[in-house]
Amino acid sequence: MTSTQDGSVVIFGSGLIGRSWAMLFASGGFKVKLYDIEQQQITNALENIRKEMKTLEQNGILKGSLSADQQLALISGCTDIKVAVEGAIYIQECTPENLDLKKKVFSQLDLIVDDKVILSSSSSCLLPSKMFVGLKHVKQCIVAHPVNPPYYVPLVELVPHPETDPSTMERTYAIMKKIGQSPVKIKKEIDGFILNRLQYAIISEAWRLVDEGLVSPSDLDIVMSDGLGMRYAFIGPLETMHLNAEGMLDYCNRYSEGMKRVLKTFGPIPDFSGAGLEKVHQEMCARIPVDPAHLAARRQWRDECLMKLAKLKSQMQAE
Repeated sequence: MTSTQDGSVVIFGSGLIGRSWAMLFASGGFKVKLYDIEQQQITNALENIRKEMKTLEQNGILKGSLSADQQLALISGCTDIKVAVEGAIYIQECTPENLDLKKKVFSQLDLIVDDKVILSSSSSCLLPSKMFVGLKHVKQCIVAHPVNPPYYVPLVELVPHPETDPSTMERTYAIMKKIGQSPVKIKKEIDGFILNRLQYAIISEAWRLVDEGLVSPSDLDIVMSDGLGMRYAFIGPLETMHLNAEGMLDYCNRYSEGMKRVLKTFGPIPDFSGAGLEKVHQEMCARIPVDPAHLAARRQWRDECLMKLAKLKSQMQAE
């Protein structure tokens, strides 16, 4: 993409997720207004974005066809909410995962937006029916849940309110595709959406296996990173089933009894506390000390790996 898009995008909140969204929309040629209540927050966010974009460009992994300077020129800060939403076609809320706070934000926006702008939340599991309750613009409301970090992981879950207009879903889907994300349409709201329901199921069984002394935390992570994770980076569990036999019917004929037998042995939901938590915490700290420098370095390594994987996947799919 070499030209800017019509209309602007507002990012409500300048934290980690908000900054990542701002970078994504700028990479797609959108003018971005980064809104926050304090100017210093915005100043810090813009500087963080500038540094990250320059680093990405130097490493050859900046998204979009515009240069870092061209993308940075598309992003501006604003502390006046009315000024921020003027001319906006899309608003992405990125405040902390607190229902009361998000309801307050959308109540504010509901009073000042027009009948065309899309009101979207980055919430990871709060139900749209609870967040958008009582809003006059509810038909324009939707959850667009990104995966952290959004700039490096393309999935976006689109979750409608029961009264969300179908056109809001379609328009949001098109915008996400335009900025290079991989949106999926959730047909109706469900607690935890899809990604976190799958993630929590994995975390729960992983925790039980470690807690019962069957495997160490580090070996458990290897099972995912060097096993299932490598497979699932390119194909999902249903396609895996289909390919690991002569189609889905054959797979279930072969393995369904074994799957049901094993699933019956799964234990109760862990409480993620006590001695089990301390054991996992100590081993993780031995691998990655809990201090800003070590965590930042590991996150940067993770993000670069994700970006390279995404590029490899795109290249392989194009072949």
